[in-house]
Amino acid sequence: MSKTYNWAILGCGKIAKKFSDDLKLLPNAKLYAAASRNLDNAKEFAAEMGFEKAYGSYEEMVADPKVDVVYVATPHSHHHEHTLLCLKNKKAVLCEKAFAMNKKEVGEMVACAKENNTFLMEAFWTMFQPSFIKAMEILKSGELGKLKVVRSDFGFNGPFHPDNRLYNIALGGGSLLDIGIYPVFAALTSLGMPEVIKTFVDFSETGSEESISMIFKYKGGEMANLVSSFSSYSPTKTEYWCEKGYLVLNPKWHAPTNITVVKDGEEPQVINPKKGKGKGYEFEAAHVMECLDGGKIESDKMSWQMSIDLIETLDRIRIDAGIFFPEHDKNLFS
Repeated sequence: MSKTYNWAILGCGKIAKKFSDDLKLLPNAKLYAAASRNLDNAKEFAAEMGFEKAYGSYEEMVADPKVDVVYVATPHSHHHEHTLLCLKNKKAVLCEKAFAMNKKEVGEMVACAKENNTFLMEAFWTMFQPSFIKAMEILKSGELGKLKVVRSDFGFNGPFHPDNRLYNIALGGGSLLDIGIYPVFAALTSLGMPEVIKTFVDFSETGSEESISMIFKYKGGEMANLVSSFSSYSPTKTEYWCEKGYLVLNPKWHAPTNITVVKDGEEPQVINPKKGKGKGYEFEAAHVMECLDGGKIESDKMSWQMSIDLIETLDRIRIDAGIFFPEHDKNLFS
């Protein structure tokens, strides 16, 4: 029987509301505390979402002995700082993606988790979607033959605001770390780390990257064609091209969805994996509590090595594309 865990939210934005809604679906999750730099914001969030307590500082919240696990939902420019704060106070952490701004920061987060013997996982919810899990099972079964090409995209056309987080360099603005991380994840989880990376990029007026196209080349001849954009809508699907057919994670592929499988000479087959009752965040939250029940400090599904490989690949993409964040990258490439 799983114990009940007191969850706390660090950063009371839109994604935190979606996550909190799904947290309510889990019987062993208690909505305990919400924290913001502004107490009024925290109180408003706590009242709306049903949390017991509200804190006007993150330091106050992590000092509460009743907090068991913290969902870090601030901009990714602050993930490193806020995750370290939680871990040093022995609070288990589920931190939104991108895990941090670069490999150096992620390495420090993992080292801190080890040092404090405290659970840490990147909140890559796609890894836990039944549709994604089923797609990986089909590809690994070999029924479609060897995987040769991955095509994945994520794009939307949003209004340009220079001060918006999406375009603010100081907050890690740009499509790559916000939504491009999904297509990169699709390639890494199916083909592994690429041998060669080539990019084509378009920058916004603020200097942040607005659209990026990425080509991965592998030693065995496999390829990945990946795109993200804030300036155009895309199908937001992932295609896996194999020797004997292909598989499509249909739009929106990173969330709960269905799968189309086409085998050579056969009619398309649509597979509808069972969905949860929420938006899809409940699966990763349930996994975190399973890990805590087992006394683990690292997930065996979304491992630290997976997060390190992901951020290392994002660093390589940024170097090729000329995407730099001055406040975070000062000593990154020395």
